[in-house]
Amino acid sequence: MSVTEKSPSAFRTISEAADELDVPAHVLRFWESKFPQISPLKRAGGRRFYRPEDLALLRGIKRLLYEDGFTIKGARKFIADQGVAAVLDPDAVVTVREPVAADPVEPDSSADAPSSPAPSQPPSPASSPARSGSARPREIAEILEDLEDARARLKSVLKL
Repeated sequence: MSVTEKSPSAFRTISEAADELDVPAHVLRFWESKFPQISPLKRAGGRRFYRPEDLALLRGIKRLLYEDGFTIKGARKFIADQGVAAVLDPDAVVTVREPVAADPVEPDSSADAPSSPAPSQPPSPASSPARSGSARPREIAEILEDLEDARARLKSVLKL
């Protein structure tokens, strides 16, 4: 029986879920290891069955990673800060990102923030200038780590 013949409330095997989401099955297994919120039912022998709510979460994670440009680390932080419900709501990322796009125009934030956000590090409400300064060095270190990772990937591609 194909995925399209199943009821929307039916459980899906990993291959059916992978087909529905248009990602390889190994990517779903990898996401399970990185996002503790993904917890398909596992039957004897370790066979995975994804509930409709698991698929909704996986769609949200795929959107964060593939469409919104989040890194795994950034997506995990977004889910930790905003909650799983924010990932399920397709307008949540747009709502969070809109104020950041206006920030460089404001004279106050241009001195504190780079002129353009790093594409691998999505904006989050926690990065607003109004929050406490104690988390700022940690945030900068995370952004630096992401930039160094991107630089290393670029160097490896250029060597090919």
